[in-house]
Amino acid sequence: MLPKDYKTQVLSGEGANDYARYMRTDSLLALQRSPDEVVHRDELLFQVVHQSTELWLKLACAEVETATAAIREGHLEQATSLLRRAALSVQLVTEQLEMLRHLSPWDFQTIRTVLGHGSGADSPGWRAVQRHSRALGQAFGALLQERELNLTQMYQDGGHNPVVTLAEALIEWDERVSIWRVRHYKVITLIIGHDVVGTQGTPVQEVLTRLIAHRFFPELWQVRADLTRRGPLGADQAAADA
Repeated sequence: MLPKDYKTQVLSGEGANDYARYMRTDSLLALQRSPDEVVHRDELLFQVVHQSTELWLKLACAEVETATAAIREGHLEQATSLLRRAALSVQLVTEQLEMLRHLSPWDFQTIRTVLGHGSGADSPGWRAVQRHSRALGQAFGALLQERELNLTQMYQDGGHNPVVTLAEALIEWDERVSIWRVRHYKVITLIIGHDVVGTQGTPVQEVLTRLIAHRFFPELWQVRADLTRRGPLGADQAAADA
């Protein structure tokens, strides 16, 4: 038998080798504006950060969508695992915002001239995050209702409980998105300032601070407050509030 030739490319498609054909690197690396098109060399940095964000969010939303279906089917451990992967995807999106700190505030003004009315508010990835998070919250709420579960009491009971573990995965997802919003706000104001309008004519500070306060699952965060009130210092806390 002749030895297998591992140098022969076996996949069809565009690309010099199987890696390029499977990953579609020719198409991927052609998505950025060419050096002849850019008005500033840092457009590449700006586009890579945002395009990679869309890819990570595509993965995150696929995981959330499957997790939502798993909750509806009663597969809670699978849903928990998928949500943790989704949360990690958003964490990576947040970490790469650090690259934008290396944009000069003055140089970015040149880049803004070619953005048109494009805004992060139009990101298909972040819009999908909103849509899939609503469906996720509805599925989890239906689970609690169908099983007649008191989540606060389940936290108090302690021990391993797949519903509580799943609830924590939802909290982590919500928290990761919230952390991204805070970090994004800080980076944006670092580059363009507070008292300015964005590319769509909206006040940057007003819009971004409103988003920071948003939570996908307020009822899950309320459980924390309920536990605090039921805790050993709960009566003292209630008295202090009064």
